[in-house]
Amino acid sequence: MTVSYTLKVANASFGCFFKLLFRWKGSIYKLLYKEFIVFCCLYAMLSVTYRCFLNEKQKSDFAQLARYCNQYTELIPVSFVLGFYVTLIVNRWWAQYTNIPLPDQLMCVVSSNVHGGDERGRLLRRTMMRYANLSSVLILRSVSTRVLKRFPTMEHIVEAGFMTREELKKYECLFSDYNKYWIPCVWFTNLAAQARRDGRVRDDVALKLLMDELNKYRAKCSMLFHYDWISVPLVYTQVVTIAVYSFFGVCIIGRQFLEPELGEEKPNMDLYVPIFTLLQFFFYSGWLKVAQQIINPFGEDDDDFETNRLIDRNLQVSLLSVDDMYQNLPPLEKDKYWDDQTAAPPYTLATAAETLKPSFMGSAFDMRFLGDSDQSQQVAVTPNMPRARTPMLSRFLSSAPSPAISLKNFMGRGARGHHLVRFRGDGYPSPNPNSRNSDLEYDSVGRIDEEETGDEQESRASEPPTPKVTLRVPHRLEASDQQKKREQPKPPPLVIIVDEPSDESLNTDPAEC
Repeated sequence: MTVSYTLKVANASFGCFFKLLFRWKGSIYKLLYKEFIVFCCLYAMLSVTYRCFLNEKQKSDFAQLARYCNQYTELIPVSFVLGFYVTLIVNRWWAQYTNIPLPDQLMCVVSSNVHGGDERGRLLRRTMMRYANLSSVLILRSVSTRVLKRFPTMEHIVEAGFMTREELKKYECLFSDYNKYWIPCVWFTNLAAQARRDGRVRDDVALKLLMDELNKYRAKCSMLFHYDWISVPLVYTQVVTIAVYSFFGVCIIGRQFLEPELGEEKPNMDLYVPIFTLLQFFFYSGWLKVAQQIINPFGEDDDDFETNRLIDRNLQVSLLSVDDMYQNLPPLEKDKYWDDQTAAPPYTLATAAETLKPSFMGSAFDMRFLGDSDQSQQVAVTPNMPRARTPMLSRFLSSAPSPAISLKNFMGRGARGHHLVRFRGDGYPSPNPNSRNSDLEYDSVGRIDEEETGDEQESRASEPPTPKVTLRVPHRLEASDQQKKREQPKPPPLVIIVDEPSDESLNTDPAEC
């Protein structure tokens, strides 16, 4: 039976966990006391032999062996290997429990979608749920020793009411070399299809819902079978077990209290009982015992799953929901808070203090601005504000890669120096259609020149001239008249300069002008 102590630790009061140390059932003392007694006996026998039955030469040899074992004991990675192993086992243990098939969802779907208040409808609903429970009993009987002891043969299942005689004959007539827990699920599907043809299941949507819930139920049965079939790799279990027991086998020799050697200034304190070695054995061996107990939770240990109680519960609630509770509803009445805008259920005196606490509205709900009150004022933000960008970065961001490729770079001639690639003519638009100058002529960016540094030009002077090949981009779009006008250079403005008249020009005769 599972040991439950949840109520004992509901409140983290002083000493609540300390009280759990004195419980025997399901405790580490019950699991470990035999190994602990064996370890203490072996350690005591070796200690008495060293102190009382060895001569000086033998004591010296034993002391060297003990120091050697104690020196290299830490090379065994007990905590590392054991920690990963226990974590794997605990995750596997909880996953097996969550995959135990429970009929709660399936019985609600059957009760709401398989109609008929007559004897035929009642028989359909009860038989469907009985088939589902029969499937879980068959799979639990295959993996749990408790269930197998309860139902050792198929006759016991018939006597328990999970199967009829005719169904047992059908079950035994179907020959298969594998586990046949899935047969009642197939009977369920055929019965649901028959109910659909008879109009008990009113539409295909309800039939699909029945099939989906049954498939989930059958999948959990299948997962239990596979968890029982595929165990934790044996080599991992062997490595962990050998690491733990070899570690403490070496500790029996290496942790002995030895007589001080000649010339040793600070001899170790001679304690007859190795307290910290015993604590280390208690922790590591107890850790291993936890993994050994829950590696198969379908046994008969104190903390194994109560599968027989689950079988009883599942059968009772599933038949109750599809039979006695079918269309058996309480009358509809107005609730107590029908005319109230806010429902406020009453509290007892023991919980009245909880009403004094304000409800949680969020961690930043009570934040206030301190100091300058202008921090809470709102300001308008222009979405298209200018951004500062470097010329080279803006050039690469605003232009897409050009299809024009220089054959000189393609042949690897440009690896000697650094080249600055630019579009011919400053101010030409980018070939990227998403840029702001995409409406300009595409042919204007067809060619790319490479500017060379002075050092590269001098080094190229001694080489034979290479014909310059330039690829042109085919003309994609025909520029409109408006674009051509925009590209034409504007004439400079006409400026008229008028000189200030001098005294001589004022005295000049107009006729002469």
